Amino acid sequence: MSGRDPELNHDSDLRRDLDAAVQTRKELGETYESELIDSFLEKVEQRIDASVDKRVRRQLAEQQMVIARGGRPASPGGSESHGPGAAFGLAALSLVLAIPLSAIAAVQTGLAGMLICWIGIVGVNACYAGGKLFNRETRPNDWE
Repeated sequence: MSGRDPELNHDSDLRRDLDAAVQTRKELGETYESELIDSFLEKVEQRIDASVDKRVRRQLAEQQMVIARGGRPASPGGSESHGPGAAFGLAALSLVLAIPLSAIAAVQTGLAGMLICWIGIVGVNACYAGGKLFNRETRPNDWE
């Protein structure tokens, strides 16, 4: 199975880490709860940082290729950086993070915490989509 996507392995590793943290919390009780949560969140943060670093390196390489071919690189504030790829990336990241966040919220506060967690996730995505819509309506097009 060496041909599998490394991102899928990261998700299964993250799920395994969460399961281990929940089992450890059950065994040790509330004594080490904050340390377990901090450790798990540190692993999530490391994975996010690695993913962002990879994405930034890829975008820099793409811009260098465009420049090498004699083109103009996309401006950081231009509409190219806020295309459907960015919205899809945010939605995918939200769903990936929703798994551990939902589990932590459900273990700590039950259904109410999980609902608040999901309201936050939906709110972030709605604000992003609303911001894109607002920018599109207020910012004039460069070619008009």
